[in-house]
Amino acid sequence: MKEKKQSDISILLGYAGKYKILTFIGLGLSAIAMLLGMVPYICVWLVARDLIKVAPDWTVAGEVSRYGWMAFIFSVAGILVYFAALMCTHLAAFRTASNIRKQGMAHLMKAPLGFFDSNASGLLRNRLDGAASETETLLAHNLADIVGSIVMFLGMIILMFVFDWRMGSACLMSAVISIFAMFTMMGGKNAELMKEYQAAQDTMSKAGTEYVRGIPVVKVFQQTVYSFRAFKQAIEEYSSKAEQYAVDTCSIPQSVNLTFTEGAFIFLVPVALILAPAALRNGTFAVFVTNFAFYAVFSAIISTALARVMFATNGFMLASNAVSRFSQVMDAPVLEVVDDPKKPADNSVEFQNVSFTYDGADIPALNGVSFRIEPGETIALVGPSGGGKTTAASLIPRFWDATSGVVKVGGVDVRETDPHELMDQISFVFQDNHLFKASILENVRAAKPMASREEVMRALSAAQCDDIIEKLPEGVDTVIGTKGTYLSGGEQQRVALARAILKNAPIVVLDEATAFADPENETLIQKAFAALTKGHTVIMIAHRLSTVVNSDKIIVLDEGRIVEEGNHAELLKNNGMYAHMWGEYNKAAEWRIA
Repeated sequence: MKEKKQSDISILLGYAGKYKILTFIGLGLSAIAMLLGMVPYICVWLVARDLIKVAPDWTVAGEVSRYGWMAFIFSVAGILVYFAALMCTHLAAFRTASNIRKQGMAHLMKAPLGFFDSNASGLLRNRLDGAASETETLLAHNLADIVGSIVMFLGMIILMFVFDWRMGSACLMSAVISIFAMFTMMGGKNAELMKEYQAAQDTMSKAGTEYVRGIPVVKVFQQTVYSFRAFKQAIEEYSSKAEQYAVDTCSIPQSVNLTFTEGAFIFLVPVALILAPAALRNGTFAVFVTNFAFYAVFSAIISTALARVMFATNGFMLASNAVSRFSQVMDAPVLEVVDDPKKPADNSVEFQNVSFTYDGADIPALNGVSFRIEPGETIALVGPSGGGKTTAASLIPRFWDATSGVVKVGGVDVRETDPHELMDQISFVFQDNHLFKASILENVRAAKPMASREEVMRALSAAQCDDIIEKLPEGVDTVIGTKGTYLSGGEQQRVALARAILKNAPIVVLDEATAFADPENETLIQKAFAALTKGHTVIMIAHRLSTVVNSDKIIVLDEGRIVEEGNHAELLKNNGMYAHMWGEYNKAAEWRIA
């Protein structure tokens, strides 16, 4: 039997937890509020009936005052009940939006770190926040209005046929035309167009984040926004979809909708003129005038009711968009964890015929790579850009999992270890390290939250950060990024090294750790490396070949394959790719302006 697919609203309500019941209570109260709000219109009809019946001696109409009070009481009651309905739906909506954010973040925390390289943080945040905010709007307002509008519309249809079905039908004609126009705007191909519009908005958000991050490059090279072709194209695509939906698709149907909802008299007056002579002949003109007065007043709320229906119908589109956005976050791959994880026996690292291909790529980034690093050994991964060096290093902590082959740490397949224990085994120092807007102390302590102040100070000293601490106004308690306190690239790198030293993991991965350092900082960083790598297994990725000459083993990667391996002296004797790279490196180092 085919499983019935859940509606988008059911999926969103599933995140409300025990607060889901409040949504249904709110919907019921909204329906009641709409019915209460219709009673004053009946009271208007009763007042008109009694006044016309005794005209011109209106003092005889003693019930008029009672009808007036009834109208007032029911109006106030409707407002209060609607307020209670919104209180219930808002509480449920806030909890649902909160749970969506929490569950989305919890899922992303289980994703492999490599996932965030190919999915910009701005895009993920836009999807998660967009889903939560749209859900909040839908459940807090739109859903209550949908139910209230349906009840109100059904009540309107009943009332339209209670007093005079002919004038009621005339008023209903405008509603039918309006609903047809709304479905034209929101159904069929236009629903797909809305999805394209949403996708264009996500693309623009991603491109915008990348552009903001690239502003330093723009300023240095005196470029404009148009030099960022992707951003410009994303804006133009979004503008095109927005214009296509608003102008090409919605302009005519919306004009028809507003014309007939605001002009229900277009149908009511001709029908009244046709019925008036017969009412005069039959002596029922007073009843006819009373009914006409009712429909004239009642027709005024048709536009209000249909406007609510239109905005409420838009809520279903919001639900679809919210579910789509959230699904894109929840579709992120999850790092698989075995039920009975194994513990690494030591800090060795081994690659056994490892291949890896990025999603969407045709050529593997690594192809049949095998090597072993003994505990306490230092190896360097070198080679041309795009050769697979960073990819190989990223498979050790499971930023990605190998497409084929096995990566082992301590003799255990990394996929069979506990991810938290594996991360405890490894320290990282990247070429572009991020410092939080917090004190130096807290930035370093991020590697080991329970570390004492003394431990942090020792790590900073070992990372050659004493001169940094001395020049800061509040020393180690100085908050980075406040009161004009910033660190250079080399200084940030040394603070990052202090983190790694404090963590004291047995395996250390250095990815171009001196790439942005000036000569003075590089000397200090090299001293810090000595403290960081002593007694540890080290995997070093470098383009500056002078930093790898003392490595126990150098592995040369090109186009995802190992083309050479050995120590510095052995590789120079081989006169292969490494020897050629060494020669080019020395030429570059000796180059001077004449």
